[in-house]
Amino acid sequence: MNSFLTVAQQVIILFILIGVGVLTQKTKLLSEKSVQGLTNLVLYCVTPCLIIRSFAEIPFSPQKLKELLVALLLASLIHVGMILLTFPLVRDPDPSRERMLRFAAMFSNAGFMGLPLQEALIGADGAFFGGMYIAVFNAFVWSFGLFLMSGDRKQISPKKMLLTPGLIGVFAGLLVFLMPLLLPSFEIPEIIYAPIRHLAALNTPVPMIVVGYYLAQVDFKAALKDYKSFWVLALRMVIFPLLALGILYLCGLRGNLLISLIISVSTPVATMTTMFATKYDRYPEASCNLVSLTTLVSVITMPLLVGLAKILA
Repeated sequence: MNSFLTVAQQVIILFILIGVGVLTQKTKLLSEKSVQGLTNLVLYCVTPCLIIRSFAEIPFSPQKLKELLVALLLASLIHVGMILLTFPLVRDPDPSRERMLRFAAMFSNAGFMGLPLQEALIGADGAFFGGMYIAVFNAFVWSFGLFLMSGDRKQISPKKMLLTPGLIGVFAGLLVFLMPLLLPSFEIPEIIYAPIRHLAALNTPVPMIVVGYYLAQVDFKAALKDYKSFWVLALRMVIFPLLALGILYLCGLRGNLLISLIISVSTPVATMTTMFATKYDRYPEASCNLVSLTTLVSVITMPLLVGLAKILA
């Protein structure tokens, strides 16, 4: 019960911030253009800085390096597993809609919703492991995910994969983390590290306000009538996280790494779903409804799942 209440409290805090985002839309305090700017700020500045800060705050040790590699491997296996399961489980007569629904089931909002919660519950370890999950997420989204939504192999580019903000943040963070191997007394100069800390501190409020802004525009009547979306919701919010938790637990995984991975897997449908759906005309309104609906449902499912992970860990 204590684990559940701890997670529930953090999720409710996030939803209060989401409520602020809803108010900014209803009162016209923010415009569509300004929210797009905030989204770019989070993607290109805040998230990389948070990942760099989390790597900088973890003292280097062989054990931490081993945990990092394990996190990378497990995050990759989780994504592969979700992709393989989604194809037989998610079908639709409309091929375009089927692509969108499959993408939504496969990819979670691990950056916007996952990192703030990981940092709040686990501290530096949360962002440390969460950063690796985001690196894997970016690699899959900008390769297989891009192919799935576009239907065009020519869209896939190693340059796009390597230059995503999340991966750049991980590469920079790894450099900082491994630097003591070369220079034992190495420290990031304060004049550089202070701006990184300040930007990283925006990771919780700004993404939640952006989510709230878009949540305020959703037609929930239409969302609730879309019955096929409920199956994707069940996969994304319940079935895949429970499968991941059960398999990882049976394989002997415990501690903060288990909790961090389950937080990442149990987050709502990725906002990238709507971005790609809009770009490639794959039912963007339905994708936005799905993102918003799973975000609302997460206030119930995430405390239960993450609370269970904390108990088992």
